[in-house]
Amino acid sequence: MNSKRFINCRGNLLDLSTPVVMGIVNITSDSFYATSRCKNDTEILKRVETIINEGGKIIDIGAISSRPDAEDMTVEEEINRLIPALQLIRNKFPEIVVSVDTYQAIVAQRAVNEGEADIINDISGGEIDKSMFDTIAELNVPYILTHIKGNPKTMQINPHYQDIISEIMLFFAKKLNLLRMSGVKDVIIDPGFGFGKNINHNYSLLKNLHEFKIFELPVMVGISRKSMIYKTLNTTIEQCLNGTTVLNTISLLGGAKILRVHDVKEAVESVTLTQKLLQS
Repeated sequence: MNSKRFINCRGNLLDLSTPVVMGIVNITSDSFYATSRCKNDTEILKRVETIINEGGKIIDIGAISSRPDAEDMTVEEEINRLIPALQLIRNKFPEIVVSVDTYQAIVAQRAVNEGEADIINDISGGEIDKSMFDTIAELNVPYILTHIKGNPKTMQINPHYQDIISEIMLFFAKKLNLLRMSGVKDVIIDPGFGFGKNINHNYSLLKNLHEFKIFELPVMVGISRKSMIYKTLNTTIEQCLNGTTVLNTISLLGGAKILRVHDVKEAVESVTLTQKLLQS
């Protein structure tokens, strides 16, 4: 079964036949991993440069936190924080593929039209803003469809599934049908590790990641430094890089085409070694 190989980013084709790494650029003071936060223009540009130099092919920039019980932010605040950062990055790094992490359609619209964003990464799967799918179709940009149960305020309050894989499969099938009906052309699916899932749910999802190949779409995994790692290892966010690398490698063996990470160099090495293994 052949998955979609290319996605169209403002007329440039991004080849996903070999997995790529997406580096996280946080411009929120509320991100769960404090070290990843960029507090000013200099730190933003330094972070993007580091991602590029370490082999990252995409940056994912977000102005609002999606961690459990994240602080609320108005759409105006999100736009005011995001657009100048996007324009700053585009002026300095015009060729880098930029993904914007937002679940608000108006923010997506402004990010693409004013900040030249290439991809919209919606952690709500169109659940929070029902106009998102139509907006993505109008913008004609790739869309990252994430599975979530609830919203950032409620998602980790005793999440329950009868059959997690079947339920997420059904979620994607329904959402992909709506996206196609809206006219969205390029979709990446993200099973949503940590978004309405407990630790056991997350490991069951990782174990069965290969099942999502049935959709013949690129799969993105965002597992970097999450609680499923540091709680299992009884360590801290700051000390779970090795655990992140292990699970990123397992994700690649399960068919992941994009790794969304804080630590780009290590993820790129995982891709290189995994590809060597698979091609031997």
